Amino acid sequence: MWRSNFAGQGQTSSRARGWKWRSLFSVLLSLIFAMRIAPSNATVFELPSDGSAVIGADTSITTHYEDTLLDIARHYSLGYDEIIRANPGVDMWLPGEGTRILLPGRRILPPGPRDGVVVSLPEHRLYYFPAATQNGKRVVVTYPVSIGKLGRNTPLGQTRVIAKVVHPSWYPPASIRREHAEAGDPLPAVVGPGPDNPLGDYKIRLGFGDGTYEIHGTNNPTAVGLAITHGCIRMYPEDVASLFPQLPIGTSVRLINVPVKVAWVGGELLLEAHPPVNSQGESFEPDVDHFSDLLRAAVGDITIAINWDYAREVLQKSDGVIATVGLEADDPSAPNSDQGTTRSPTTALRVFPSPPALAAPVPRPQ
Repeated sequence: MWRSNFAGQGQTSSRARGWKWRSLFSVLLSLIFAMRIAPSNATVFELPSDGSAVIGADTSITTHYEDTLLDIARHYSLGYDEIIRANPGVDMWLPGEGTRILLPGRRILPPGPRDGVVVSLPEHRLYYFPAATQNGKRVVVTYPVSIGKLGRNTPLGQTRVIAKVVHPSWYPPASIRREHAEAGDPLPAVVGPGPDNPLGDYKIRLGFGDGTYEIHGTNNPTAVGLAITHGCIRMYPEDVASLFPQLPIGTSVRLINVPVKVAWVGGELLLEAHPPVNSQGESFEPDVDHFSDLLRAAVGDITIAINWDYAREVLQKSDGVIATVGLEADDPSAPNSDQGTTRSPTTALRVFPSPPALAAPVPRPQ
């Protein structure tokens, strides 16, 4: 959470001096980070020419003793929750020398028009679809983001970019000033540009409500990827610096709540699940019946073999890592059910019923 660094007019309290030194220390750490590991540019993907909804690839690295998961996340364009969920049991601050870290980079594109900006709240991720280049090729650019916390949820729906500001000042709303005052940490009426400004160096204002919802940078990049804001969309400083000049005033912005995505690619049924978010910004357990409806829409009349046990396990984990949960039933390469994977004669279905009562989860294929 951003902390203030202000004292009364004409004086500097010891508390303010403390926050001043912490702020300088934070800037120093950011500079060290930038010199040691420059952020990756691997967030741009050419849209598949065959219309497929799947982009990117999952990769892995092994850590060095000085790495933290948050360093790695920022370098590989991942958010806080994203890398933590994909690597359960790994110490966030001390992964250790030689630890294998999964980098989830394979994604199913969000449903709907591939135009302008799409923010997927359950994914904590922003997708930008620029217009086609002169050679007709189209790309998607994707970034991790922070969204609204419980009780301060980010709104859903269609809007547009209505203003852009470089080096913005922050005018804390009355509700935020009251919240900080009650916590013994009063805020000023305005925070100018600089290292103490929680908006960072760039602000993109959206047309929701009174125009106070924004896409902006941050002076606390370690928290990118969390549900932590007061409703705005927060980005890594280098990411918003890249996105800012690409968005003209009037750019379409669509905010969606689609926690479960499926795709039918090359005879495989792919499932990508994230923690669902309700209208108050609170996560809850995925709905397997809703998943059934998505399957029907994805595969149509194709007869497939689906492992409901494994699909349910993927839904429950909701780690955002794409999994293959079904294969075409007549695919000779489909493994047998006694291998603990996805083919079973009893699950070769043309029309999906509600999933049966599930036994113990099938171990995830390695």
